[in-house]
Amino acid sequence: MEKRHNDVIDFGAVLRDYLKHWYWFVISVALCGLVAVVYIKTHPTKYSVEANVLISTDETGGLPSFSGLSDLFGGDASVDDEIFLIESHSVFKEVARDMGLERYHRVKDGMLASHVEYFKYPVDVIAPAGMADTLSTSIVFRVNVDKDGHVAVEAKAKRKTLAEIEGASFPVTVKTVYGTFVVDTTQYFVPGKKLRTDITYSSYDGAAEDMAEEVSASIASRKSNVIALGINTPIPDYGKALLNNIIAKYNERGVADKNIQGEQTLRFLDSRIGLLALDLDTAETVVQDYKEAKGILDVSTEAAYNMGVKSTTARELVGAQMQLEILGLAKSFLSSPGNEYSMIPYISNMEGVEDAITAYNETVLKLMQLQANAKGENAMLRQLRQQIDAMRNNIITTLSKAYDNQNVIVGELQAQLDKAEAKLSGIPAQERQYVALKRQQIMKQQLYIYLLEKREETAIMIANSVAKGIIIDEAFTRQKPVSMSKSMILLVAVFMGMMIPPCLLYARRLFRTKFSSREELEPLTDLPVIGEVCTDKSGETLVVTPSSTTSTAELFRLIRANLQFVLNGKDDKVVLMTSTSSGEGKSFISINLAASLALLGKRVLLVGMDIRNPRLAEYLGLPPSTGLTQYLANGSLSLDEIILKDPLKAKLDIIVAGPVPPNPSELLQIQRLDDMFVQLRGMYDYIIIDSAPVGMVSDTFSLARLADVTVYVVRADYTRVSDVRFVNDMSKNNRLPRISLVVNGTRTKKGYGYGYGQNERKR
Repeated sequence: MEKRHNDVIDFGAVLRDYLKHWYWFVISVALCGLVAVVYIKTHPTKYSVEANVLISTDETGGLPSFSGLSDLFGGDASVDDEIFLIESHSVFKEVARDMGLERYHRVKDGMLASHVEYFKYPVDVIAPAGMADTLSTSIVFRVNVDKDGHVAVEAKAKRKTLAEIEGASFPVTVKTVYGTFVVDTTQYFVPGKKLRTDITYSSYDGAAEDMAEEVSASIASRKSNVIALGINTPIPDYGKALLNNIIAKYNERGVADKNIQGEQTLRFLDSRIGLLALDLDTAETVVQDYKEAKGILDVSTEAAYNMGVKSTTARELVGAQMQLEILGLAKSFLSSPGNEYSMIPYISNMEGVEDAITAYNETVLKLMQLQANAKGENAMLRQLRQQIDAMRNNIITTLSKAYDNQNVIVGELQAQLDKAEAKLSGIPAQERQYVALKRQQIMKQQLYIYLLEKREETAIMIANSVAKGIIIDEAFTRQKPVSMSKSMILLVAVFMGMMIPPCLLYARRLFRTKFSSREELEPLTDLPVIGEVCTDKSGETLVVTPSSTTSTAELFRLIRANLQFVLNGKDDKVVLMTSTSSGEGKSFISINLAASLALLGKRVLLVGMDIRNPRLAEYLGLPPSTGLTQYLANGSLSLDEIILKDPLKAKLDIIVAGPVPPNPSELLQIQRLDDMFVQLRGMYDYIIIDSAPVGMVSDTFSLARLADVTVYVVRADYTRVSDVRFVNDMSKNNRLPRISLVVNGTRTKKGYGYGYGQNERKR
């Protein structure tokens, strides 16, 4: 049955294992430290640059705002939309164009160290006009300048060399398939000094894409309209210039978008004022000609007298006609081809449609903004166009109804005026005709003056347009760097260097199929481990002698003491030594354990019973002699003829295996062998049987009947875990008597006051 106490951690054993692999920790810390130094050299300290912008919710920018239908058709733009605008590709592209970010300068400071330079770069690349707008890939210019001023330039794109120039002088002309570039010095170039720099030239689109990866924009708080911009950069001045430029471009675009409606209104007013000027001039000419033709002198006095009665009706008629004219102008604009998705010029006095026109213009502005950023046709564009079409049709319908109603009102007022004029029978017909002409002149004059006033108002509103983004904090740099300090990086490297070896050791242990120490063996089995043997350096087969005081001899004395506790019965004398396979040191352990028992003054016999592969005599260097197989096969031989009396001068008798028989399994089953051991039990205090490995042949199982206990030899870094499970199964099924384990070949350790040697040789 396997022992399972993985929940108990032997920290002492873990520490000893770590100390044995101390060089792993040294190498790991050194490598991690080297990686940290390289990282510090190649990754400069970064700082956080931030800016805060408050988004104004006033969408009119100075133009009158109307409540009502504006809420139904969208209302104010949300801050989320403004984040999209401030991070838009078009804004970033304009910033890249303004700051010259299509060129990226990296100056080499040494073998590993380098820095990015945005302002004081010593060498620059001059490209043909328009190249940054059309370039489809990035081109890297590697420039090397020696102390003598000799220049070497290499141009690459997509890892392909485009041009190589050696030994040139500034300015250097570089011809590529993309065009001709010029590499020249700037005011920051220092003659007589070595220089290595890489200049990456890309398009404005590519620079905008890189900027989008660096710059972050987020809502500072869900309860506020503040957008927080940020960038982590090793050059704080560059970060501040970049964020301030982004805010400026965003505001410029916001003002331009707001002024679209005003500019459209100005263009409309200018065209109508021009036409009205001609109409007014014509009306004044007609009045003048009429007065001259009819001989009317004091028309104003006569008109004031005659118009006293009908002044109220006349004023209402003029107002109604002007309102009718304005409605007609709006209808004409909406019905004209080409104005389907244009803003409707804003002119007041269009009662009933002001709110609808305001909502319509706001929706058209959203369409224009989306068209500037969207690619191709998408669902949002189609939805907005459908919404605009529906709104335009509703406005046209409303205007038509208002125009018809106003026309009816004008007709009624005209009828009332005609009725009043008919009552003025004393007024000559020519005076009535003159008044009619004069009324037309006054109406056109008032309309002309009104449009001039509206034009001035619109111009003032455009001039006073305020940016949507109100700067709360211009770009500023946080004092503490966002990247780790050099000391922290080194500390992390040391920590990682100390953590990697335990992880590797654990992983190695987790995936190993063999155990490497007694501590690793004990959790795998419930069988007692009576001792362990570190590999001996002497190279001797017999290391336990009366005069030996080596650590290996002391280990065998410890195994001997533990074995005596196992042999606790009066008649317990026979110890069966076996292992799973050859090479685990079974014979070495058998010889020295027997010698250790003999040192107690006991009568000890070592019997070589690995009759298929007899090696005991060879290990001990014994001369050829009669052995066990001959005794079992020949009934005439006696025990005294096969027992070698103390051949090693260690007070230890030995029976060698003898020649390999043709029927080893059957030979070990005969009664003569049992009778032999009955005799031997009367002759010796301890009998050590060196048997065959149980994992290779079954001979050892047939010897179980002769033994009192079994000492099973396993070897560190040699015996597999599956072999330990095999031993557990044998013990559970009682195939061998009272199994105990001895671990051979363990590594260097200190214990029991002795220093055990480093293993160098397998036994």
